[in-house]
Amino acid sequence: MKKTLASSIFVVALLILNHNTFLETEAAESRNGGFITTRGVHFMLNGSPYYANGFNAYWLMILASDPSQRSKVSTAFQQASSHGLSVARTWAFSDAGVTPLQYSPGSYNEQMFKGLDFVVAEARRFGIKLVLSLVNNYENLGGKKQYVNWARNQGQYLTSDDDFFRNPVTKGFYKNHVKTVLNRYNTITGVMYKNDPTIMAWELMNEPRCTSDTSGRTIQAWITEMAAHVKSIDRNHLLEAGLEGFYGKTSNQNPGFDIGTDFISNNQIPGIDFATLHSYPDQWLTSSDDQNQLNFLSNWLRTHIRDAQYVLKKPLLLTEFGKSVKDPNFSTYQRDQLFNLVYNNIYLSAKHGGAAAGGLFWQLLAEGMESFGDGYDIVLSQGSSTANIIGQQGRRLYQVRKIFARMRNVQRWNRARAARRAQWLNWKRGVKPIGN
Repeated sequence: MKKTLASSIFVVALLILNHNTFLETEAAESRNGGFITTRGVHFMLNGSPYYANGFNAYWLMILASDPSQRSKVSTAFQQASSHGLSVARTWAFSDAGVTPLQYSPGSYNEQMFKGLDFVVAEARRFGIKLVLSLVNNYENLGGKKQYVNWARNQGQYLTSDDDFFRNPVTKGFYKNHVKTVLNRYNTITGVMYKNDPTIMAWELMNEPRCTSDTSGRTIQAWITEMAAHVKSIDRNHLLEAGLEGFYGKTSNQNPGFDIGTDFISNNQIPGIDFATLHSYPDQWLTSSDDQNQLNFLSNWLRTHIRDAQYVLKKPLLLTEFGKSVKDPNFSTYQRDQLFNLVYNNIYLSAKHGGAAAGGLFWQLLAEGMESFGDGYDIVLSQGSSTANIIGQQGRRLYQVRKIFARMRNVQRWNRARAARRAQWLNWKRGVKPIGN
């Protein structure tokens, strides 16, 4: 009995040690590594494929702008890091309203900007990379509607919020915002945003939609113009468009949406480094039961992973997914099923060298943030079964990284051995080495 107990204690201690080693290694690589890049269908960090187990937390800048609330930001990052989460997607915008980053075009709230500085600094401290979105499609925190209203205030005759994508004045406002954020000097770290490897990528817009032009031409032209603008300022960071993954008009893949975007053509634009995907079957298929929603999600993921790999030949990041507790008959088991389905598709693709590079659930909250809840929120400290699944995915993706790193080292060793053998054979034949 004592021997069995001692063995059990040893196994548990070993598991804890391995888990802590995994977390420390992930955090250290994110802090000390360079910029994340792409090579074919892979993200790369320090010469090895990089996989993103992550989360959304749009509220980070807002809370960090109030020094009395900053502990919630730190707590969220700490809990995320302890669960193997390495990427956070958040807003680098807040247009007018009660918590503005941008009061009016070109006029900025320094206190709010210092909040974003704190977010970037804390993300680095906890080894978390950031995806920063630059404007919203929706009215929340201003978005394209606010840009259109600003242009109207300057005498522009605009009839639609979609004029955000077409009007030279609104486009000028947006370009100025991009320039201001990318050139921001962080008051805490002393590093300009465009030079900070803590930031993984910029996102042009959260879920761009242009229902006034379902041909797709308007969105295609806007992404093309703005991608070139971002890259003219910042060549260090990756860039993505913020797409949900809907295909063009001729596709039968869409769940009844026709919003003027196209997963293929939009992501083929020069300057767009990787493709993004969102998935909310509980919102998109409200008349379907849970199993049909899961079937849709499975096909949605497989189709986009295949197209990213063989058509786009770029990495694919699932930047939003979740299951709302507000759904009728919701259960944690149903949410766990959805998370497992998403994570398994990502893991299997990654394991076989495919294009799926990670998933970011919507959304992470810290304790005491009930007012930010929307039904999709997860508080990791509550220790739900979903939180355990999230942590398990982090460990699995880390193991995939280790396998590829080991393969790379074996290849290097084989090349070095071949070079040494060639050198020895040349010496044996009497061939004089070059340079001697």
